[in-house]
Amino acid sequence: MERVVKSGSGWRIGWNPDAPKFQGLIGTDDWAVELTEAELNDFCRLLAQLADTMKQLATELMDEEKIACEAESNLLWMEVEGYPHAYSLRFILNTGRCAEGQWNAGAVPGLLQATRILKVF
Repeated sequence: MERVVKSGSGWRIGWNPDAPKFQGLIGTDDWAVELTEAELNDFCRLLAQLADTMKQLATELMDEEKIACEAESNLLWMEVEGYPHAYSLRFILNTGRCAEGQWNAGAVPGLLQATRILKVF
């Protein structure tokens, strides 16, 4: 297997199944943090969950109404904030290295799409 790194405007995500400890990578143009496979799996799962929640809330909110939603696993905490069609994303690693990072609303759709296909070969 080979290393996969996908990137777009303001985001990047990677998967290297042969890496000894940190198989995943998430970041922006300015920063990146390596993740274990379990952390990367949780990141992808929680982001999908948050995106679904935002989609469901779209019908219940007024156009100018902003919202924040969070999701958490043992390994990381994540939050989306903004409008159902445009929201930023934050994460905090709960264990080990204790990193945190953020993507702006323009970067989230590409990142979300990449998480859905990252490990499907």
